[in-house]
Amino acid sequence: MDLVIRNASLADGRQHVDVAIDGARIAAVGVQLAVTAASEIDAGGDLLTAPFVDAHFHMDATLSYGVPRVNASGTLLEGIALWGELKPQLAQDALIERALQYCDWAVARGLLAIRSHVDICDDRLLAVEALLDVRRRVAPYIDLQLVAFPQDGLLRSASAFENLQRAIAMGVDVVGGIPHFERTMAEGAASITLLCEFAAARGLRVDMHCDESDDPLSRHIETLAYETERLGLQGRVAGSHLTSMHSMDNYYVSKLLPLIAEAGVAAIANPLINITLQGRHDSYPKRRGMTRVPELMDAGVEVAFGHDCVMDPWYSLGSGDMLEVAHMGLHVAQMTGQAAMLRCFDAITAAPARILGLEGYGVAAGCYADLVLLDAASPVEAIRLRAARRLVLRRGRIVSEAPAAAARLSLPGRPATVDFRLGR
Repeated sequence: MDLVIRNASLADGRQHVDVAIDGARIAAVGVQLAVTAASEIDAGGDLLTAPFVDAHFHMDATLSYGVPRVNASGTLLEGIALWGELKPQLAQDALIERALQYCDWAVARGLLAIRSHVDICDDRLLAVEALLDVRRRVAPYIDLQLVAFPQDGLLRSASAFENLQRAIAMGVDVVGGIPHFERTMAEGAASITLLCEFAAARGLRVDMHCDESDDPLSRHIETLAYETERLGLQGRVAGSHLTSMHSMDNYYVSKLLPLIAEAGVAAIANPLINITLQGRHDSYPKRRGMTRVPELMDAGVEVAFGHDCVMDPWYSLGSGDMLEVAHMGLHVAQMTGQAAMLRCFDAITAAPARILGLEGYGVAAGCYADLVLLDAASPVEAIRLRAARRLVLRRGRIVSEAPAAAARLSLPGRPATVDFRLGR
């Protein structure tokens, strides 16, 4: 073997586990494996997990905060308007460099797979070309999946559908949409039908920004579920945001949840951004805005969390830390029970990996040796601490290392160091 990681804890609760790595893949997982290797690492009981996966991001806009100005109102619509001001000023080299810098952050955070939406409403398709170049450059260490996203509306923007087809022909992976930003509900529904038929004809996945508003009457997820079933797209479609569901009538939601589950449509919530952008027109009480995560999970819907934005026209903060996303998600959804918190860890690891269709993902023999060793003993502790990533491995090779988190104290009668983990 090339490497053995010994005495690790796994996300499924197993402890004192050894993981043997041969080349780019995991060769064996078990207790006290009788194998030798060129190198051994003692995990010391810390959590070894498959890498974090971000199911929803906008890499073409990332790290552009303040250019050409700051979003003063903090609203979604001003963010869209601001992005419209920025697009004519985009330079491909600058966009590539920002994206590459973010990918460096991602690797350091153990985030090795990202689905990024890329705006196709600029006829130059400059951002598409840039992110295709970035995808090629980061392929050795990040799986970057791109979504053709008509930010200005598929039917609202005259050349959007043609541009979307061009982007797919250039190598973009997934068909995107934004039905709630069309001029009318009817045009929003028509855009869903058009995009789903296009995806079905070409065997593509679909990921739509859907009902990203506080409007309780926004109904596009219902249409998306219907078209998914009609066209046989089950398991290949995701509805992102779904924030209107937070404001919908409970009776209607009781009908809607089984429809989404029956259609095999996944849901992607974006806790940091949903809690920031939604409810801006409320006084008090003020709505949280995030979709009904625990209810969707209980209905059998695949649910993932996304980061969505980092330092861009919509969000001024962020660092590529999916544990921060899960931390916000469990608070907003009030998922503070032990089983619920484990579900939130799944929403930034295994669930988005399934939504993206990642091959060889997991901690099992035969899976790729893409692994993260966290400075925590369990998934819940990792979320609580936003734990340091002691090691990040990609295809069996260490690509990032960080020290354990500890502080030196100078307190009378107390230990010289403090460890934020329990029982250490």
